[in-house]
Amino acid sequence: MAGQRAQWKGFIKFGEVSCGVALYTAASTSERITFNTINKATGNRVNRVFIDSDTEEPVPKEAQTKSFEIENGQYIIIDPDEVAATIPESNKTLEVEAFIPCSDVDDVYFDKPYYLTPDKMGTDAFAALRDGMRKSKVAAIARTVLFRRMRTVLIRPHGKGLIATTLNYDYEVRSSKKAFEEMPKIKIQGDRIHRAARRNGRHVFVQDGRTVFLNGERVVMLDQQPVGALAAVPVVAHAHQDEAAMQPDPLQRELEISLGECLLW
Repeated sequence: MAGQRAQWKGFIKFGEVSCGVALYTAASTSERITFNTINKATGNRVNRVFIDSDTEEPVPKEAQTKSFEIENGQYIIIDPDEVAATIPESNKTLEVEAFIPCSDVDDVYFDKPYYLTPDKMGTDAFAALRDGMRKSKVAAIARTVLFRRMRTVLIRPHGKGLIATTLNYDYEVRSSKKAFEEMPKIKIQGDRIHRAARRNGRHVFVQDGRTVFLNGERVVMLDQQPVGALAAVPVVAHAHQDEAAMQPDPLQRELEISLGECLLW
């Protein structure tokens, strides 16, 4: 990407095929308005100083270290070398572990998006992966060390390239049960649903006793259950063609094998 520096460079590997790629930040805060804290009396900026909570004396940077609180006011001091030893080694490779239907990942786990682009030598493999996922309507799950931490990444086709979104771990996502536990159970009558939907310019149809809202191309089931044909999951379909008339190139064949082996249902 012209004029933008890559945040990470490495390889993406699927099956036995790999190609060089680069990650670029897709969301930036550089254009946000920021404020500085100043001394009203002098107009000068103020500096942050760390103060000892007991002696109230300033603590210079060389005297500061990391710790973990085990009880109120009780800390285990952690040596910087111990912290460095916990950082995993990086092989600079996004290893694709599985292909899943795009709808199978709850976006509450989405962390930060990055644009994923190929290097000049790997455009064919990159394009094969992108087009194969787009045709099959699947996303790739990959893992690698990013910014000194092992991360799980969701990779999806996006325009001419791919978009890689880091995912939060389970322990980082709060359960929705607590947020909704005080909500009363309310059941809306069918005729009221129809009237509300018509006022919003939406269409409603009922199938097998379940109410389904149809808003453009998006379908939402009120009871969270699949309805009729909506339960169908897209699969990788291979047309029956004369093998002599069609000889797929090795790269495309490797992608098909990788998709077939890794696809989760």
